Amino acid sequence: MDIGTKIRAIRNRKKITIAQMCEGTGLSKGFISNVENNNTSPSINTLSTIAKFLGVPLPYLLLEKNQHMRVVRKETRTNSSFHNLKIEHLASKGGLRTMIVEFPPGASIGEPHSHEGEESHLVLKGKILAEQGEDSVILEEGDSFSWNASVPHFVKNIGDDKAVVFISIYADTELKDVL
Repeated sequence: MDIGTKIRAIRNRKKITIAQMCEGTGLSKGFISNVENNNTSPSINTLSTIAKFLGVPLPYLLLEKNQHMRVVRKETRTNSSFHNLKIEHLASKGGLRTMIVEFPPGASIGEPHSHEGEESHLVLKGKILAEQGEDSVILEEGDSFSWNASVPHFVKNIGDDKAVVFISIYADTELKDVL
C-alpha cells in the first residue's frame, strides 16, 4: 500500500508543513518523513491520529488507488441501445451500475426477463407500466420502485411521450449485458 504518498499529497494539497503536522499530531519530523516516504508502516492508532489531523476519514488512507472515487464526465459517458431504448451509462463500480434509459412511446424492454441482482428505478419523465410476477403498477414522474431482478420483470412506456427512467442495478458480481 502507498499510504505515505497519499498522506504527503493530502498534506501538500492542504498546504500543511511537516512542522505543523508534527505539532498537531505529536509525531516527530523523522517519523512523518519515514511514513511519507513509505519507509515505515504506521500503526492503526498512528494512522488514525494523522487522518484526524488531516481531516480525512481513516478508511480513505487505506484505500487502494482503484478503490477511489471514479468520475465519468457527461461528455465521456457511453451510450447503447436495447429494444429501441436509448441507454446512457452513468457510472459503475463493482456490481453496481447506474443508467438513464429513454423509452419512446410504446417501447418496452422486450419480453419479461430476469437476471442476478436488485434493481431500483426512478421515473424522471413520462408514464410507465412495471410488471413483476403477479404485480403490475403504473408509475409517473417522481415515482420509484425496486425489485429482486431474479424474478422475471417487464417495463413499458404506456404514455404518449418519451419516458425517462433512472435505473440502478446491483449484483454480487459485475453485471454485463443486462441492458
